[in-house]
This record gives sequence, C-alpha cells and structure tokens, in this order.
Amino acid sequence: MQDYVTVTADSALENDVRLLIRLAIAEDLSDAVDWTSVCLIDDDRVGGCQITPRQPGVCAGLATLPWIVDEFDADLELERLCQDGQPLVPGQPIARLRGNARDLLTSERIVLNVLCRLCGIATDVKTYVDAIAGSGAHVYDTRKTTPGWRLLEKYAVSCGGGRNHRRGLYDGFLIKDNHLQLGGIGAQAMAPSVAAEKALKWRGGQVERMTAPAIVEIEVDSLDQLRDVLPVGPDIILIDNFTLDQIRDAVQLRDELNPAVQLEVSGNVKIDTIAAIAATGVERISSGALTHQATWLDLGLDWFDAAAT
Repeated sequence: MQDYVTVTADSALENDVRLLIRLAIAEDLSDAVDWTSVCLIDDDRVGGCQITPRQPGVCAGLATLPWIVDEFDADLELERLCQDGQPLVPGQPIARLRGNARDLLTSERIVLNVLCRLCGIATDVKTYVDAIAGSGAHVYDTRKTTPGWRLLEKYAVSCGGGRNHRRGLYDGFLIKDNHLQLGGIGAQAMAPSVAAEKALKWRGGQVERMTAPAIVEIEVDSLDQLRDVLPVGPDIILIDNFTLDQIRDAVQLRDELNPAVQLEVSGNVKIDTIAAIAATGVERISSGALTHQATWLDLGLDWFDAAAT
C-alpha cells in the first residue's frame, strides 16, 4: 500500500518558511531597525559566525537557511557543513555565515529559533525510531503541530527517521469517532463499516481531485468496531487507546479477517511504551508527542574574524 506523502525541502516547504520568516522579521523589527546594531556596528563592518551544536542530536532545518537569509535581504554568504538527517557532534559547526555584521546580528535569533526547534524534533524522533528498530513497525507524526509550522515540523520528523502522516484534512480520509457520531441518525452513531464503505466509494469518484495516494483510514475504539469494519477493507484501521492485550487481540483479529489491512496505534505512545507496542505486530505507531512535546536542541553562534579566514 502507498503511504502518505513525505515532506521534503520543496517549493511547498519554501513557501511556508518564507511566510513564517516574514512574520518573525516583523516581530523583531516592526517598521523600525535593529537599533543596537545600527548604533554600535559600522555599516561596512564584515563579520562571521558558525552555528555549532552544544549537545548531540540530529540535524534538521539547514535546507531552510538560504530562504531565511534571502527573506532578510541580508548581505551574507552561507556555507553548509552538514546535511539534514545527519548526526550532530557537539562543538562541530554545521554552517557558517559571513558578511555584513549588522545583518548577522539582526538575523541570528530567528535563524537559531528555527534550527533549534527543528533539530530538537528530529533528535527526539530518532529516539523513538531507534526504540523500535527491527520490529517492522514505523513511527508516524500527527496533525498536533504548531499552527503555521506543520510542514516544517513534519520535515523535521522525516529528518529524524520518522514518517509523515497526512498533512491536513485534504489529502486523505481519516474517519474518527466524531464523524461516526455526527454522521449517524439522531443519537445513533454511524457504524464503522458503513462509514468505511462510503469513504471507499467516495474515493472512487473523487480520486482525480485528491492528493495521491487517497488513503482511507478509520479509527475504532473497541474490538467490536474493529470486527465490524475489517471485512470492508479500508487501507488502515487506527486503534485508539487500546491496552497492550487489546492491541495483541486486534492484530490476531486482523490477521484472521483481513490481513491486507494495516493497523495503526495511537494513544499513550511514549518513549517508554513504544517498544512494547511495536512488538505486538502492528505496522504503524503515531504520536503527537513527536512534535508537541519535543524540546529545543541547544545550538549556538560562535563568532570569528571573517577577514582572517
């Protein structure tokens, strides 16, 4: 089965980065200038800095640096010394910037804010990925992302070795309990099998208008619901907040009734629970914690005499 589309450093990501950086510049400068730098630094002063990790981690976000520099209209030369997805070594620079010293000082905080956030996500994701290595399961993100930062944060997830779930509401079907409740008649919720059948039929008529692959996924919260929907054959069934024993039962039921359907687990997915979940035999494990609980990675700017290098 095809998977959801992976976020890469493409034109869509560039567009989001540029919009965010314009907002970030407005936050820092409003309609004025960096008064401290203008006051103390000659306008023709040349400087240099290198971005250096203070702790181990995974690189993410360096692909955005040219777009950030361009949005600042900064007179700077950029040299990337690392690639997104590669390990970070404390004290080993990942990028160098040379040029107008005022531009360096004005842009430094926004550059670090972006990179610290994205490297932090990629680093945390790598711990989840490593925890289930060899199990056959894969780690997926969710839509629990910072508003406006979705593609950036999903890009960081992919840099850390995780996989991207759907980008939004437009690129796949994900039927959840609220859909079943509101799609029913009166107080009677719609049966998962009915909802899955409708989605599969709808996909057949709308596939040309949808972002490929048009995956049909449905969430269930009980083994009875799982038993009801498996014969219909959605691409993925999301089993939400099941205990480990219930997940094992779900895998056994799936294997008996429709082995082609993939199972995804969500709910209570943490670094200390994910290995046991993966060992049950499910194919997918999704967690909002990959993005909404990630901590920033400590990166710094080390200054050097650009004229001497």
